[in-house]
Amino acid sequence: MAHSTLAEEPVRVHLMKKFEYFTAPLLVHSTKEILDNFGQDGWELVQVVQGPNPESLVAYLKREIEES
Repeated sequence: MAHSTLAEEPVRVHLMKKFEYFTAPLLVHSTKEILDNFGQDGWELVQVVQGPNPESLVAYLKREIEES
């Protein structure tokens, strides 16, 4: 009779992290202060791109959604 080791192995569950995303306009003269404020709220900067005019930037941010 074959012996099954299936029940002896620990079960591993890998949960995917979930994120929420946010875009925010950045004022060129106060970029650091704006990003610091978002960072204090748990947002992580993903990318900054040129806005609709040469003096504007748009920040793409994300933060992990805590599962309860």
